[in-house]
Amino acid sequence: MKKTLLISIILFTSLGKIFAQNADGIKGTWLNSGKDVKIEIYRTGSKYVGKIIWAKDIYESDGTTPKRDINNLNENLRNRTIINLVILSGFSYDDGEWTGGEIYNPTNGKTYKGRLYLDGSRLEIRGYVGSPIFGKTMVWTRTS
Repeated sequence: MKKTLLISIILFTSLGKIFAQNADGIKGTWLNSGKDVKIEIYRTGSKYVGKIIWAKDIYESDGTTPKRDINNLNENLRNRTIINLVILSGFSYDDGEWTGGEIYNPTNGKTYKGRLYLDGSRLEIRGYVGSPIFGKTMVWTRTS
């Protein structure tokens, strides 16, 4: 009986570590499909978020002033800089994908529901309105 209990504890502990590793598999730095923006995905609490850490065209024409989130639909947020701007938020790991989050697109200022799926060094980002069938998938590649 003690042997069975010990084996069960070891099994559940091991499975917990395996699932945690799968959930954290999304963490790291990703290059968007246009190859002009790098996003760092990290966990905060039980949720996964992603922020812009580099962009090819991150400064205004003077070369020193960071670009702002000028297309945001909320006028109060238009003064935020693009660098360190959180564009993925609220994602939870569930059965091989990250769901329940939102994707912010600074190009048009809109926020979409999102679903993320990791396929090796490729991250499929599905943004949609209403249902995932009414959306678009982008593929990001891991840089680190």
